[in-house]
Amino acid sequence: MAQENIVKMQCPSCKNTNYWTHKNKKTMTTKLALAKFCKACRKHVTHKEAKK
Repeated sequence: MAQENIVKMQCPSCKNTNYWTHKNKKTMTTKLALAKFCKACRKHVTHKEAKK
């Protein structure tokens, strides 16, 4: 995978970077948001794409 396709996912409540994932930047123009489990908050929250 190319390095420019990697994005980091950040928890909006605790601002912890928990996940790294890939994104097709040609087809997805909006920011990525996924429901993931945050280990620091100990609950499922919608993690949003953050700056590298």
